[in-house]
Amino acid sequence: MRVRHLDPITLGGVTADDRSIVGPASWDPGDDQPLLRNVTVPTLTPYLPAAGRATGTGVVVAPGGALHFLAIENEGTTVAERLAAEGVAAFVLRYRVAPTPVAEDAFAAVAHRIATDRDFLAAVSRAHRATVVADATAALRLVRDRAAEWAVDPQRLGMLGFSAGAFVSLAATVDGTAVDRPSFLAPVYPAWWGDVPVPQPAPPMFLAWATDDEFGETVVDACTRILGAWSRAGASVEAHAYATGGHGFGMQSRGTRSDRWFDAFLGWLAASGF
Repeated sequence: MRVRHLDPITLGGVTADDRSIVGPASWDPGDDQPLLRNVTVPTLTPYLPAAGRATGTGVVVAPGGALHFLAIENEGTTVAERLAAEGVAAFVLRYRVAPTPVAEDAFAAVAHRIATDRDFLAAVSRAHRATVVADATAALRLVRDRAAEWAVDPQRLGMLGFSAGAFVSLAATVDGTAVDRPSFLAPVYPAWWGDVPVPQPAPPMFLAWATDDEFGETVVDACTRILGAWSRAGASVEAHAYATGGHGFGMQSRGTRSDRWFDAFLGWLAASGF
């Protein structure tokens, strides 16, 4: 099914030069997925369903990458293309990330710290939270402003985020005003530190992770706390804890239980009226 891919749109009036770099995933030698890092200008790229296929639902997709890079294909463009093929308008958010060294060997050292130092990740999330919330909020506002042009119902616009992108989507939900919040929320293997404040009214949530996630309690404990907070608040939440899949499965087919998440998400959208 043909998908309409539009040019990226700059968000929030940011006019600084884009210094983003696409490079190999040198933080994990066994992963050939490209990374986008040193993003200094936030953008939103629409992927729209073919004429006559639009359901009216829209999703802002936030790739993960420890707030230092973006897994732009596995958790971004590939997700958007699949959603658009199913009639869901998708918008890939390139939010601003923390700077990393340009040289690959120096970046590898930073990446090692990202993978091993949980306190470092928590500190970065606190320092960078306002920036990514501003980018996510700007993305949601843009889609709602142009909803008629892109065949999206403004009341059916959600956010789907992976890992750090799930942190971005959840932070935008709990920090944003009622008018700026997504209509629904789908954190996939989110990282989150501390309490989980639940906004009122809370948007419905789809939550997914693998219990064998390499980041251990940083993700698994976060997921159970998010699930508990939404449930205690009486908010609608559907959770999928897959026995296998690890971290960062995104749209990769790994032959694990996590391969089922995308079909489960589509089913949840339909059952929830989105």
